[in-house]
Amino acid sequence: MRWRLDKIKYWKGPKYQLAETYICQTPIVGERIEDDFFTLQEDGTLIVNKGYAWDGASGPTYDTKTSMRPSLVHDVFCQAMRDKRLSYAKWQDKVNDLFEQLCREDGMWGWRAGLWHSAVEFADCGNPEQGPDREIKEAP
Repeated sequence: MRWRLDKIKYWKGPKYQLAETYICQTPIVGERIEDDFFTLQEDGTLIVNKGYAWDGASGPTYDTKTSMRPSLVHDVFCQAMRDKRLSYAKWQDKVNDLFEQLCREDGMWGWRAGLWHSAVEFADCGNPEQGPDREIKEAP
């Protein structure tokens, strides 16, 4: 058998991968997105499939148990907004508010959750003008 050497295409960055499918209710209603890795139903139900990979909390911070679920959900929505499958202008504020709400629900101190909310607002997370969510790289 002859082996063929082709280039691979990959994304850099994910640190975590879901071991089980995750389902939650969100305030992002009236939209439908079907993706290989997640589905957003019109009633706001978000289904993130087993195997979805994300990078945890971004920026000069560290990941904790109180930031894992919020960063997962936020990354899914930022990916959808950057890919223009979800309107950034319409949903950015709701997505960022949901991020802070999930941080607080998961036990993050209120001042830290507020600081993180300010950080995602400042970073303009999900803005499609920032380019693709993840640059596709090639090797070798």
